[in-house]
Formats: sequence, C-alpha cells, structure tokens
Amino acid sequence: KELPRRWLLRLLLLLAAACSGILFALYSAAEWYPAFPSQARSIRPPRTCFQPKASNSGIRKNWSCQDSLRLAVQRDHHFRSLFDFSTPVLLWGGLFTPKLWDNLSQLKVPYGWWGLSQKDIVSTLSLLNSTESAELFATSREPPRSCIRCAVVGNGGILNGSHQGQKIDAHDYVFRLNGAVIKGFERDVGTKTSFYGFTVNTMKNSLISYQRLGFTSVPKGKDLRYIFIPSSIREYLMLRSAILGVPVPQGPDKGSRPYTYFGPETSACKFKLLHPDFIGYLTERFLKSKLINTYLDIYMPSTGALMLLTALHTCDQVSAYGFITSNYQKYSNHYFDQKKKRLVFYANHDLSLEAALWRDLHKAGILWLYQR
Repeated sequence: KELPRRWLLRLLLLLAAACSGILFALYSAAEWYPAFPSQARSIRPPRTCFQPKASNSGIRKNWSCQDSLRLAVQRDHHFRSLFDFSTPVLLWGGLFTPKLWDNLSQLKVPYGWWGLSQKDIVSTLSLLNSTESAELFATSREPPRSCIRCAVVGNGGILNGSHQGQKIDAHDYVFRLNGAVIKGFERDVGTKTSFYGFTVNTMKNSLISYQRLGFTSVPKGKDLRYIFIPSSIREYLMLRSAILGVPVPQGPDKGSRPYTYFGPETSACKFKLLHPDFIGYLTERFLKSKLINTYLDIYMPSTGALMLLTALHTCDQVSAYGFITSNYQKYSNHYFDQKKKRLVFYANHDLSLEAALWRDLHKAGILWLYQR
C-alpha cells in the first residue's frame, strides 16, 4: 500500500516542476522582449493622421500607370537584377520582432542597431503604430492618378539659372533635402515641398552653415512629411520627441525642441523613418563603393542618393534635379552659393559612383536626369 503512494507523490512533484519550468520560460521571454505589441496598441499619436491629396503606397506602385519606371527596369538586363521592389522602404512598429532586433543589432548604423539601446528603438517604433507609418503616400479618398510623378531636388549648382521651378512644381510630389534654400530661387527650384529628407546631423549643420544664405528653417507645410534617415541614435530620439511634443531627453541633442524644426504638428503620420534594411539593400545593390574597404565606419550613400532611390522605389515616374552630372565642374557646389565654389569629394560619400548611377539610370529610361 505504501508503494503506490510514494509513486503518486513523485508524479505530483514532477508535474509541479514541469509547470514551473513553463512559467519561467514564459517569464524570461517576456523579460527579453519588452511588451512591444501591447505598447503599440495602447500608445496613440497626439493627433490623428491627415490625408494628403495624392495617393500611392510606400512599397507598391500604381498599377494603372502605363508608363511606370518598373517597365523600364524590366527591360534593362542590368537593373532588372538590382531592383527589388518588395524590400520595405519604411520602418514602423508593425515590423518590429525579436528576429529583426537580432538581425539589425549585429550591424552598425545606418544599416542596423549595433550598440544602440533596445529600449530607445522600441519606444520610438511603438509610436509609429499606424499603417500610415508604413506608407510614404497615405491612402486618399480621391481616385488615383494614372501615374504618380515625383521630382527629387538636390542642391547642385547646375540649378542656378536653370528656370526649372515651374516644371518641378508640376510634379505630384517634390522631395527636398538638407539645405533646401527656396526663397530667392523660386524660378530655378520651385516652391513645392512634399517630403524633406535628412539626418539630424545634416539638418542642423545646414541650418548653421547656410543660414546667411537664406536657409533659416527646414521646409514646413500641412501636407509635408519628414523622412528621417537613421544614421545614429539621434534620429530615433528626435523622432520620438517630435511625436510626443517634448524636448529630446538625452544624447547629443539633449534639450532640443523638435517643434522649432518641424512646427507644432505632432501627428505620427507627419514623420517617416527609412528602414535600415532598405539603406543596406541600396548600398549593396547600387552604391557599393570601394571606399567601404577603407572607410567602413563613415561611408554611406549621400542624403540626395537615398532620397532619389527612395523615390525610384515608390513613385511611378521620377525626375532628378540638381544632382551631380559629368560636367559638374562647370557649376558651383550649390545653386545658392554667392560665389562659385568647387565640389569637394569627401570619404563619407562616393559622388563619382553616384554620378555614374544617375547617368546609367537616365540612359535606361528609369529616371529623367536634368542636365545642361
């Protein structure tokens, strides 16, 4: 009679241990993964998303366009092997997973999150919790145009005296970047701005360096979107503070008030974040420079290159203005320079490689490059 009781007691102890192990495993998983889904559901942007006038998707083209650059890509043997339109362009909360963290935490910025705080990354992405954050062009009630036409305006001196302003503004969307001086150059560069692309470093440096030339604030507007290029933790912290409407709490920009740059609008839909995987894909496929071998820690595609390639992956037709061309030496570095300044090639960008890419894309009919 004693034997069955002892076995019954042992069986109960084994069951209790097994249940404890399961609970411990669940608890450990919850500790590692910081409850991101519940945060994404509970946090809401201070204001609702607004709707722009045109429509398209951040990763899908308008299939009603009969003259899409995708057709030109498919016709070109070289570029057909480079373009992958399924690569997510933007990063938002819905894409964050433990696997994504594992992958990107092995890569340095701008291609990943190595050395960055998981808490800072998650707290930022949890605010980008709407599908609007996954799309460059938000859905509109208006019927889509047959083709979505985009102009990307660089700051090259070739635009000085170009009289391209009206043609630029005639596009559905206009991308600008860094020191986008408009006042006094409307005839050459137009006035319309749909997207402003930057890193926090290039934005702040532009405001300092070009203030006396007319760049006293970044572009602002009700339907304007800001595209953050995540080159460091600074973009994640500035983006989070911009949505919450509070000063940056830490880091090199501690105390900075985002509304002084972007205005009082705090809707999460006003801010976009390029996906580190997208930047890595663009670098590997299109701009894999030899400079990487020597300057791995500082090399990345220029802000202009990232904006132009973003447009090529989201728009149906793309025109490039103010980008480096083969005869760049004829023009000043910037269209707003008061006297001619030569273009300087630094190790953090490969402008020669970028120039060759724009030339080849133009020849293939994938984009139209303004040249003189």
